[in-house]
Amino acid sequence: MDSPHGAAVTAEDFGLKGPRGWVFRGVSLNAPAGSLIAVEGPSGSGRTCLLLALTGRMKPTEGSAEIARHRLPKKMAAVRRITALGPVPGVTDLDPALTVAEQLREGALLQRRYDGPVRALLRSRAERASGTRARIDAALAAVGLRLDTLPKGPRTSVRDLERLEALRLSVAVALLGGPRLLAVDDTDLKLSDAERAEAWTLLRHIADSGTTVIAVCSEAPADAVVLRTGTKHDAAKHDAAKHDAVDSAAAQNDGTKNDGTKNDDTQNDGTKNDDTKGTDDALAEARRA
Repeated sequence: MDSPHGAAVTAEDFGLKGPRGWVFRGVSLNAPAGSLIAVEGPSGSGRTCLLLALTGRMKPTEGSAEIARHRLPKKMAAVRRITALGPVPGVTDLDPALTVAEQLREGALLQRRYDGPVRALLRSRAERASGTRARIDAALAAVGLRLDTLPKGPRTSVRDLERLEALRLSVAVALLGGPRLLAVDDTDLKLSDAERAEAWTLLRHIADSGTTVIAVCSEAPADAVVLRTGTKHDAAKHDAAKHDAVDSAAAQNDGTKNDGTKNDDTQNDGTKNDDTKGTDDALAEARRA
């Protein structure tokens, strides 16, 4: 069952095939709202594509999934509206040219532009600024990032952040919209054992607060719901397909700002649009772009 905030996640024989073969296949899952779900496997085994498919950014080839009772692949735009991507290389990278404060403000402004209610536009500038500040403060508190501890405070450049600090910042930006499901890629990449423990503590805290978390990793913690995506042999075979698929998701993410704004959401009446094209067509279009 769904909680008022988190999203239950189920999948049955979920799979994605690209022009070079299966990226992932046969994924089944049943996780309640507020779960910490770890997608475990070697790099190149389809972990990132599974993450993007479960958040409505990529159309699966076979099987089905439900995110908060929104069925995939039919309701991809609806799933995007209730999910958010934390760090996903090539899709939601932080801007190294910005300061931490600028990155947060940009994230809040984009969230308000694409997801905010129309009535919010009627508020005074002071009210909007106060609301933005409150959302940023809440997101920073949720990820345990204190700006006054950074080398230059909020004026610290994003490029100067340590790996764990960058992870916290990226997750904070994702939380600004109050998603029911948060997706995080490469959770334990380039982290020491102590930093890895801190990262999982952070994601566990978010899940305990009610938001479902799906995190890609090389080694899952013992208390997570674990999805495994293949062997090292499989990873080598599917690595090229994965990179093409992530390029496609990055192009869609830039064009829709995660909520399907620029797509005609015609899945509900059975007609085809960009969301309902075959995966091969989407990948080919991404390469042409």
